[in-house]
Amino acid sequence: MIRQSRLLTALCGSFAFLSAPAFATVSFSTFVSGSDLNSTLSNTAAIGFAYAGDKFVGSVYFGANNNQLYQTDLSGGNVKKFGAPIPTASGELYVSSSLGLGGFASRDIFVSQGNDVYRVSKDGLTQGTFTTSPLSGAVRGIAFDPYGSYNFNMIVTTTSGAVYVVDSSGTPTLLTNVGEDTEGLSFAPKAFGPIPAGTLVVGSEGSGTLRAISPIGGITVIGAVASAEMLNFVPINLGVSGNPVEGFYSANYPDNVVKAKASDFSAYLGDLVVTGETTHLLSAVHWDGSQFITSLIGQLPSQPEDGIFVTADIIKPGCSLTNSCGNGRVPEPSSLPLAALGLLAISGVTWRARLAR
Repeated sequence: MIRQSRLLTALCGSFAFLSAPAFATVSFSTFVSGSDLNSTLSNTAAIGFAYAGDKFVGSVYFGANNNQLYQTDLSGGNVKKFGAPIPTASGELYVSSSLGLGGFASRDIFVSQGNDVYRVSKDGLTQGTFTTSPLSGAVRGIAFDPYGSYNFNMIVTTTSGAVYVVDSSGTPTLLTNVGEDTEGLSFAPKAFGPIPAGTLVVGSEGSGTLRAISPIGGITVIGAVASAEMLNFVPINLGVSGNPVEGFYSANYPDNVVKAKASDFSAYLGDLVVTGETTHLLSAVHWDGSQFITSLIGQLPSQPEDGIFVTADIIKPGCSLTNSCGNGRVPEPSSLPLAALGLLAISGVTWRARLAR
């Protein structure tokens, strides 16, 4: 298996990573207003954002209420505080939401807390440090494996380049280390060129490097996108329900939270969407049959931070990632990419102040 991983890395190194013409098809509108954030937290600097079933939960950057999460309804309104302030947390707080798989409860909130991960129950009533031991480097990204390639566990990336698998008891196991600060992370809903379906892909903002991480820790360099911030594979079933909650959401530092419609991504299903922190550009990475190519597909109003896709399968009651929309049929592994992708948390951000600010 290790030999196969090394061979895959070598093969990928022979593929060109080309830029294609720009097709600016994605546009953004305000979802959570800065005035509502300011009224609740005296702070508009949105950083973290996650879908939590009946609400959204987010965080704000340095300043007032930096360690206090907030929640909104599914229309982005009714902004109020969520849970109690998180002890010792400061700077960029990454926020993610569990999927109800692998022993994790459904829609609990997990937040970066320095070198640890912190948990807040979905109802906001109980909370505390989740990880059983400190990680190597401050937590930069948190996501949950929706396909089972990593046993439905939590994946955590850090400032030291470490990539951890964390089980439902909070026990971390080092999967690999990519050698540089790594934050954005997402899981391929289908085969992504030579990358198998279900594989984790991570991004490092400094170099912009995109890497696939196999379940045994093998590293495959895919290419690079300038100042890669959020990584999100576009769900295969995005927009199928017609529910207006479906779409792409992004913390838009330092102003508000913005949203793009699901229909804006219809040409990019299964592609990897990457935002550039310093460029504010939205790029799609696509496998054309022989090489990866990138296309510019939009630009955020301000600086992109945490981003997520919301799809029909996490909106409709009874749906899950392994039981597509409650139809009673558990798909075969080969068809998992066509089942619900649900929520992918893109890009990790936490703890450090950036020179750009």
